[in-house]
Amino acid sequence: MPVLSRLKSKRLHDWLGSYGLHRARRALSPPAPRPRHLIFALCDHFEPLWGKPPASVGDARVSAWRARYPELAKGARDSRGYPPRHTFFFPGEEYAPSFVAPLAELAEAGYGEVELHLHHDGDTPEALRARIDAYTRALGDHGHLSRAGDESYLYAFIHGNWSLANARADGRYCGVDEELPLLFETGCYADFTFPAAPSECQPGRVNEIYWPVGELSRRRAYEAGERACVGVRRRDRLLMITGPLALVRRAGRLRPRIESSAIDQSDPPSAARVRTWAAQHIHVEGRPEWVFVKVHTHGAPEENAACLLGDGGRALHAALADYNDGARWRLHYVTAREMYNIAVAAMDGAFGDPSDFRDYAIPPPPVAA
Repeated sequence: MPVLSRLKSKRLHDWLGSYGLHRARRALSPPAPRPRHLIFALCDHFEPLWGKPPASVGDARVSAWRARYPELAKGARDSRGYPPRHTFFFPGEEYAPSFVAPLAELAEAGYGEVELHLHHDGDTPEALRARIDAYTRALGDHGHLSRAGDESYLYAFIHGNWSLANARADGRYCGVDEELPLLFETGCYADFTFPAAPSECQPGRVNEIYWPVGELSRRRAYEAGERACVGVRRRDRLLMITGPLALVRRAGRLRPRIESSAIDQSDPPSAARVRTWAAQHIHVEGRPEWVFVKVHTHGAPEENAACLLGDGGRALHAALADYNDGARWRLHYVTAREMYNIAVAAMDGAFGDPSDFRDYAIPPPPVAA
């Protein structure tokens, strides 16, 4: 396939320029102080009804995680003794008590937290606001989601089908241009949707933690942003936390592959992938020794669960252990909420051990407190 056609089919033109600037900036940056801290979050688009099976299949998928995740996590600990902390971004439209209650047991045992995932299509601002209110209350009834001082819900968010802020050209899988301010008004403090390459929803900005800027009620308002930096913290909008996105060479092949930090049975974790994620050096400007790695998965389907709860999960945590030698690196397993807290603590000038700031701005949900 000609180069231009290949670029178009993979939509590399959407973000390749930004990626080139990122690589140049990374190459010209001085070495970060040691030890560096790898702040690792695994964000799961956790959909028990993926593929539209009967509810009994959804129950079995949740039960597999409830039974097997503690066993997987038992052998892994970070620099402060925390086990792997999984964030289940649960799709509100799939809510059922039998799906959500077992996740509360995992959260109470210290293995992670639940946040909001949402698929919607042809929506209106009014309907979306009502939908979010219903879903957050449903999750909150099980002790999930953090609370503000007035007991309203605070949540992290991942958009279904990647189509945040009505991102698709055809308008599918959203419908609400002004989604970013609406999310913020309903309690969302951070979005964890991206990267989404090769989807058309992928923003031009890559490998950054940033604040969206400009007219936030416009379609794809996440495209314009201001890099998060020490000394500047915005309190009037949600924060965009993106995972690693890169082009990497494959052994024995000339063409590079897109590394979009998605892990599943078709692209399982490996030491090489962990090195690529860390090498993107996503950080708050001015705190380069705190390196943020947010990866994602769709962990509920059986084949992916078998990978993540079996050999793939063990390989992932074995590779992450190489970033926990205490001299060059210290590892921190975090939830999405904790990653946000550490990021805003950095903006406020915090330094030292990032695990000291897991609950810095957003408190833990009741079930995990």
